[in-house]
Amino acid sequence: MLTARTDDGVDLCYETTGSGDPIIFVHEFAGHKESWEPQIRHFARRYQCVTYNARGYPPSSVPPEVSSYSQNRAVADILAVMDHLKIKKAHIVGLSMGGFATLHFGLQHPDRALSLVVAGCGYGAELEQRDQFRKEAEASAKMLLEQGMKAFVDKYAFGPTRLSFERADPRGFAEFIEQFYGHSALGSANTQLGVQRERPSLYNLKDQLQKLTVPTLIINGDEDWPCLKPGLMLKETIPSAALAILPNCGHTMNIEMPNEFNHALEQFLQHASSGRWPQRDPRAMVASITGMK
Repeated sequence: MLTARTDDGVDLCYETTGSGDPIIFVHEFAGHKESWEPQIRHFARRYQCVTYNARGYPPSSVPPEVSSYSQNRAVADILAVMDHLKIKKAHIVGLSMGGFATLHFGLQHPDRALSLVVAGCGYGAELEQRDQFRKEAEASAKMLLEQGMKAFVDKYAFGPTRLSFERADPRGFAEFIEQFYGHSALGSANTQLGVQRERPSLYNLKDQLQKLTVPTLIINGDEDWPCLKPGLMLKETIPSAALAILPNCGHTMNIEMPNEFNHALEQFLQHASSGRWPQRDPRAMVASITGMK
């Protein structure tokens, strides 16, 4: 097993496949490094693809203290994997929890990012939903610690934004469930409390986001309701952002619609690597609808 050691002594299990410009894939809360298999099989033909399990996700270390988990720690863990592999700059691709980490990585370490792909990012971001999201994170942690992983997965995995995955690919959804059962209840609970519950709202980051110039792709499924409005805000705020919407698709988009996801990602990586990725023309950001105001 290959591991990268973080500065606080956590071992992160990783895999690297292929050669070329590096892509670091950062998984969602319900995922793990194997969740990126449809992308590795496609992109490892032309890129060095790196996947890893976040802290709290065996066989990576599972720190017992909630204080070992945070949004900033998630960013530092991306950097630890890159430094371990002596990767100076990489394309960073993240889904959901991994999308938040990817976005924060771009804000904190823009010099280390060739590009950013922020997929399914927005849960709990809207200011009027902050209290509800924090309460749901606490309820998730309580259920994990009191009832265990299986009981939690049997409820969480059937949330409203994953039903389209069950509809589109029943066998793939069943495999997703089975793999989810194998996660650590303690690691998942600590992730809910330390990372999910405590991360800042995207709307409170607007001043920083307006200065982000790294080529950025926002990808959302059109049935991933909590991410649609935040996705539009990110497109409007980040001057280097493009926005892609996958039709009839929910939250787990990279395995729910792998072909469509891979196509959007491939087109973006090619353009981002060309050196000609555009920055938004400020003349387009005016109050006028037609330009005649």
